[in-house]
Amino acid sequence: MSKNAFVVLDNIGKRWKGQLGVEHISLEIEEGEFVALLGPSGCGKSTTLRLLAGLEVPDEGRIIIDGTDVTSMPAAKRNLSMVFQSYALFPHLSVAENVMFGMKVRRVPKKERLEKMQNALDITGLHGLEDRKPSALSGGQRQRVALARAIVAGRKLCLMDEPLSNLDAKLRNAVRKDIKKLQSDLGMTIVYVTHDQTEAMSMADKVVLMKDGRIEQVGSPEQLYSEPTTTFVAEFVGAPPMALIQGAALDGFTHLQTIGVRAEKIRVATNNHRMTCTVTDCEFLGAETFIGLAHEQANGLTLKLDGKADMKIGMQVKITFDDQDLHVFDPAGQRVDPR
Repeated sequence: MSKNAFVVLDNIGKRWKGQLGVEHISLEIEEGEFVALLGPSGCGKSTTLRLLAGLEVPDEGRIIIDGTDVTSMPAAKRNLSMVFQSYALFPHLSVAENVMFGMKVRRVPKKERLEKMQNALDITGLHGLEDRKPSALSGGQRQRVALARAIVAGRKLCLMDEPLSNLDAKLRNAVRKDIKKLQSDLGMTIVYVTHDQTEAMSMADKVVLMKDGRIEQVGSPEQLYSEPTTTFVAEFVGAPPMALIQGAALDGFTHLQTIGVRAEKIRVATNNHRMTCTVTDCEFLGAETFIGLAHEQANGLTLKLDGKADMKIGMQVKITFDDQDLHVFDPAGQRVDPR
């Protein structure tokens, strides 16, 4: 592991009564980087965040933040801030009082508290709401208060635990942009836990995809989408997910191989075709239509067409795709070099 990375998780493991939490977690995070911990429920992403925060103690491994080994340090001494899913606001305090509460506890001078609070409200667009109580705010406004509180903490490292999961789709989109701009403007290092791949792919510089307590793949959003190292990554990342085809269904491949292909690489065959499929559903989204296809030797086949596509459920469709757009996996689900 590099000694120069801002945050280092070195072979971290955690179990409860013999039950696996996380194992062999090794990760490097550069200063100013936005890192998303992504994965399904129970994969270990929140456990990893809690270990980094100091809310749990690892059974093995080391945690280093800004050159200091903090493995056994309590959360209060790790020089980081957190934004929670539940906002964690004091209901009896106003917006201004919630934002300044931590500074008041740390005995920051009043003038400095007010200046930092006003700056945080500028950044988060909360001016005019200083005197409101949390009960008088929308979900998005409450989350902005939590973000403002993280800003005034002045920590270089901020941990976020599914902060948008309580918001509706439109608000999630708006606050997602706020968080990304905030991180970029302030140069903060953010570690962000989410099960939503849209959040991870649109916000993060680096995505850490987890499965069953282990890291499955680390890379940029583009790398996870275009170069999945396993069939799990291929099916988890992307909307729609990558289709997986038994190799025996295609000329030139064997029954021991699994072949992956993205929806945008599949097209209706005009001459020679590679597969004949049955239309199972049509999802019209305005600018495009996703056509679900069934084939006995494939899962998740989807055809992406521009505009409104006139295809009836049950009709037969001949499709094709180019070898250069295929991803090949071995029997264990690991990526292999194409032919």
